[in-house]
Amino acid sequence: MGILQTLFRGRKRRRFAAWQIELTTLCPLRCTMCIKEEYRDWHRKDMDIDDFKKIVPYMKDVESVVLEGWGESLLHKDLIECIHLAKKEGTQVGFVTSGMGLTDEYTTKLTRAGVDFIGFSLSGATPETHNSIRVNSDFDTLINSIKLFKKLSDKYTPPNKPKMHIVYLMLKENIGELPILIDLAKEIDIEEIVLLNIIQISNPWQDDKKVFTCNDGESYRELIKKVLNKARQSNIKLTIPNLSPGEVSVCSENPLKNLYISVEGEVSPCVYLYPPVTSPFKRVFYGQEYDIDKVSFGNIFRESFESIWDKKGYVNFRDCFIQRQQKFKEVYQPFLEMKKPEKSDIPLTPLPCKTCYKMFGF
Repeated sequence: MGILQTLFRGRKRRRFAAWQIELTTLCPLRCTMCIKEEYRDWHRKDMDIDDFKKIVPYMKDVESVVLEGWGESLLHKDLIECIHLAKKEGTQVGFVTSGMGLTDEYTTKLTRAGVDFIGFSLSGATPETHNSIRVNSDFDTLINSIKLFKKLSDKYTPPNKPKMHIVYLMLKENIGELPILIDLAKEIDIEEIVLLNIIQISNPWQDDKKVFTCNDGESYRELIKKVLNKARQSNIKLTIPNLSPGEVSVCSENPLKNLYISVEGEVSPCVYLYPPVTSPFKRVFYGQEYDIDKVSFGNIFRESFESIWDKKGYVNFRDCFIQRQQKFKEVYQPFLEMKKPEKSDIPLTPLPCKTCYKMFGF
């Protein structure tokens, strides 16, 4: 989920780049890559609008609010009101969606509410591939939803015109369709595509579906080069994560500037540390299975955000990344007169992040 925080910036400097708020864990799609395929105790719940209102006053310090996490936001009955409330605080608001149930009336309400950005999630560039992965989704219906939203949003002018992009989860079954995806985006006039890796891997079957490798080799190097050139020629902005490991001081979720709030109000550094399942949850990392405790530093429905943000545990968690940033500058900054420290001097990541592929640039 963290892909949106770098896409949209507010007009003025704020304390936080993005807050990701889980409105619902309900989802109509039986996506084969979802963590819920592994768990029978998937917690299905909506955030009450009165609880959401407790978060709203803090949004004045946030550039972008992403109303989405593990579920389908379009299923939340108060989504339009949530957008209105967030917009009043001056923040940009949006979400990623499967597009299911996006009717003409619903689309009109979203655009009138002032939604700033929306990502449409595809799992294939052809009906056969997408429909085989997203069992309860229909490719043609989704494309028609994108076209509908595009048609209605084109009635607005910047800065009131919503930004649209495609979100594409790369798997072995669909990565070969990336060139077709570029053609599709051009055909439906979408100017941005965000490619994702599967990060939360819960079992060996899912582990086998990932396209990135944990060694220095990269199986899809030529394909990616071709797709990047094609996107450039088509004037389409393409964002792609690493497919081979690379060192990062802070992952793309960036817990120094972003955070995640669960449907129950639990404040966590990122969506991958608080899935809607019973703790501990399973994570497969480099072929080995781990039990990971969910991470929450407090409940924003019951205590102030300031008290949560300043808790010793949360401060220590963030300090790990601050120290890593500093050491990375010292190790990798060229032409330093002083002797460079060893890479082994770089502070370790917090314990829950040591088994997360995000820390390797994936």
